[in-house]
Amino acid sequence: MKKTKGKILVVDDEKSMREILDIFLKSEGYSVATADNGQTAIEAVKKDIFDLVITDMKMPKAGGMEVLKNVKEMSPETVVVIITAFGTTESAVEAMKHGAYDYITKPFQMDEIRLVIKNSLEKQKLQKDVSILKEQLKSPSLENIIGSSASMQDMFSLIARTAESSASVLVLGESGTGKELVAKAIHSLSPRKDRHFVAINCAAIPEGLLESELFGYMKGSFTGAAANKQGLFELANDGTLFLDEIGEMPMNLQAKLLRVIEGGTFRRVGGISDIKVDVRVISATNKDLKDLIEKGLFREDLYFRLNVLSVKIPPLRERRDDIPLLVDHFLKKFAGDKKKFSPDAMELLRNYQWRGNVRELENIIERAVLLCDKEIIGTEHLPEEIRSASTIAKGISVPSGGVDFEKIIEDLEKAYLLRALEQTNGVKTEAAKLLNLTFRSFRHKLKKYGIEKKIITD
Repeated sequence: MKKTKGKILVVDDEKSMREILDIFLKSEGYSVATADNGQTAIEAVKKDIFDLVITDMKMPKAGGMEVLKNVKEMSPETVVVIITAFGTTESAVEAMKHGAYDYITKPFQMDEIRLVIKNSLEKQKLQKDVSILKEQLKSPSLENIIGSSASMQDMFSLIARTAESSASVLVLGESGTGKELVAKAIHSLSPRKDRHFVAINCAAIPEGLLESELFGYMKGSFTGAAANKQGLFELANDGTLFLDEIGEMPMNLQAKLLRVIEGGTFRRVGGISDIKVDVRVISATNKDLKDLIEKGLFREDLYFRLNVLSVKIPPLRERRDDIPLLVDHFLKKFAGDKKKFSPDAMELLRNYQWRGNVRELENIIERAVLLCDKEIIGTEHLPEEIRSASTIAKGISVPSGGVDFEKIIEDLEKAYLLRALEQTNGVKTEAAKLLNLTFRSFRHKLKKYGIEKKIITD
């Protein structure tokens, strides 16, 4: 017997509407039950488990709102969609407030019903999957890593296995994917969980200060060193040290880092005696370290020491099914249970490319919550680049003769660099932040395209 895609209860006092939806939903592969009034529907939910309930609003005996409230009370995980010919903004908001997934006004297209059901059941499945997976892994540290797509489930399992070892770990992922969260999860699942987790961003500390931050210094070793100071390696002793943006570490410090990883000893700046530590090093980068090795910017021997184990975080555009879960998570963070995204707005979020990954999504949701004074966040509350992205993508065509793709990307990158500098009145640190780049990476790109020279000349 063929497995159905889900069990749906259709509630409507109009026989023709029940029959149309019954035939359509069965043709889509769903198991369907029907009820001709609200009271019958409530009794059905008491006796059976439904994945989704589609209910009319105005019906005899019990209306759609009563059905919604009863369903959510008896079966909170069941998705409810309201359908009515008497649509008003007030009733839509009221339905959403009581837990309806969506609100559709008659007359409607079957494609609209198909999309709403597909998205709602996908979201329901993701929520179930992530709950099951986190229960299996039994780790509060995974609560902040949101996702239940196949790639994220694989990553959760890899985190759990990696945590059992004491070997160095290299976390790979684009900017904004949550590399520090993964590092914290590995630490929290490891035997070192009761010791310190210490983090540092190698790109955020000036080269001249990074050595003393990591290894500490002795009194009088340089101007301003008024007293001895422990470095992060000493603070993380018996625990975990997380080195974010490891690809930005200067070559002269890489040799000292290699020594402490290999031998567990180092000297403070200005010190003459070795200090022994037991520290697990987890590093992270959004750069291609092999490429940096070829360019002579990163030590190959250090790379092998850091990359004993590796965890790669998939970019958000490769796990779009996780976007509704992330949206719910950030909405709760910024608005509690007071706001929801409209289906159209959610569809835009699902289809956007998210070059800044989860961090960018979080910023967009925080912005939308602040801009929207209603309970339903619509497409008008999203930035122009998200609203126009789908239109731009549809408008792109590739000539039959082909294109110079590398040149297109370079021209686009150069245009963004110039625009960012223009918007920040030439303040490079601000322009780098605007583009979500480290300052060092930003300067490298300016040099690559000759923009720095142009600024000085102009």
